[in-house]
Amino acid sequence: MIKRNWLLLFLLAITFHAQSQELEARLSIIASKVSSTTNPKVFKTLQTALSNFLNNRHWTNDVFKPNEKIQCNFLLTINQDLGDDVYQGTLTVQSARPVFNTSYNSPIVNFIDDNIVFKYIEYQPIEFNENRVQGNDPIKANLPAILAYYANMIIGLDYDSFASKGGEKYFQKAWNIVNNAPENKNITGWKSFESLRNRYWLAENLNSNRFVLFHNAIYAYYRTGLDIFYQNESAGRIGMLNSLDVLDAVNKENPNSMIMQFFFQGKSNELSNVFSKADAATKEKAKKLLKKLDVTHSQEYNSL
Repeated sequence: MIKRNWLLLFLLAITFHAQSQELEARLSIIASKVSSTTNPKVFKTLQTALSNFLNNRHWTNDVFKPNEKIQCNFLLTINQDLGDDVYQGTLTVQSARPVFNTSYNSPIVNFIDDNIVFKYIEYQPIEFNENRVQGNDPIKANLPAILAYYANMIIGLDYDSFASKGGEKYFQKAWNIVNNAPENKNITGWKSFESLRNRYWLAENLNSNRFVLFHNAIYAYYRTGLDIFYQNESAGRIGMLNSLDVLDAVNKENPNSMIMQFFFQGKSNELSNVFSKADAATKEKAKKLLKKLDVTHSQEYNSL
């Protein structure tokens, strides 16, 4: 009986682990711009295959309960059929992080990647090997590499928000993908010289010693800021304001860095709402910092 109970617990543990992947990803494909000669069924098959790739793969060694999975969205917009089963498009990546003791999810990732080129033949498996990112066919390997890159970024930033420098391992994994990325004349987004705002620079920033304080700021923003709002709103605002001070220091040392723009993308409404109810001194300081750090949304912060 003891052996039987032990076996039952073991099997339950295996079942739980098999169902405890880290991401709860919703992936959609829009292909309305593609020529009518392309069979639309291909994109439905691709959508299912990519969804399974993101949701069924184990990206960490940690065990996640169903309610702990990281909520994220991927929108692949296919703009052009380049022929020979090769497509070009854009990928919108979003993820959110629950705020403690509330029903609110705070945006962590909200980014559009315009450098998507890939090859897909219907029913062929979506494969990714982090030790051999290139694969046998670089264009075929490119989309799985991009999705794996963003999966690690999403996990790393989520972990950073719960523990100081908690995401380091996953930023290194993303950096490994960059350094071993597929290469082809049609593939872009992985090289430093191609742009100042691409996958290379995001991974470089998150792995660089120049941005150590950035990781501290993410942790402070959530754990000493948003997560204690339910208990003490004033203290939560001060925690968030302190994180903005840290980001200001990072920005002074590294002006016009990609990571700063990346952090604030999608956060303007949240920040405006948080500081709109602050006292006059806190509100004024937040407004000054936000207009300097998040120039794109400076008009929105005028309401403060």
